[in-house]
Amino acid sequence: MKTLTIATTNPGKVHEVRLALQDLAGWKIDPLPLGIPEIEESGTTFLENATLKAAYYSRFVEGLALADDSGLCVKSLGNRPGVWTDRYGATPESRNQSILKEMAASADRDAAFHCAFAIARSGSVVWTTEARLDGKITLEAAGDSGFGFDPIFLVPELRKTLAQMTSEEKNRWSARGKALNKVKQFLSMP
Repeated sequence: MKTLTIATTNPGKVHEVRLALQDLAGWKIDPLPLGIPEIEESGTTFLENATLKAAYYSRFVEGLALADDSGLCVKSLGNRPGVWTDRYGATPESRNQSILKEMAASADRDAAFHCAFAIARSGSVVWTTEARLDGKITLEAAGDSGFGFDPIFLVPELRKTLAQMTSEEKNRWSARGKALNKVKQFLSMP
């Protein structure tokens, strides 16, 4: 059995990755072991941050390490918060409120979620992918599922925020879900 370690301390991401990869034959999907010091996300793109994390954490685990970087880019805010999503507020709720407050007078609600994944072994990146989901920022938070900006990100085709979706719907529609489908295809190759 091959081992893939999910290189994140975010429990929401661990849950989504495990759900998306649960039926991947021949693979054991492990969480990141406790006690590994975190790495600074110093990249200027989602892909740079994902590759930094995958290469770093792969030095501490057996098999492969899977790392992602993802974030929200809001058109009317000059694509902020972007790669600095986690640093946009102290809590997910405060980050959501910051976005909604900044956009209170904006008619342009266009936004996109971006997600990049990197897979590394023994400090070297062996594969990468990226995905994107276009949508709109709502006027107020809606939904109890998901995490991060999910309650304020509307998928117009479904007329739901990501936080109003089931886990299965979110994995089908979200940028992370789309990227994880590519991860699954890569890991399924002989």
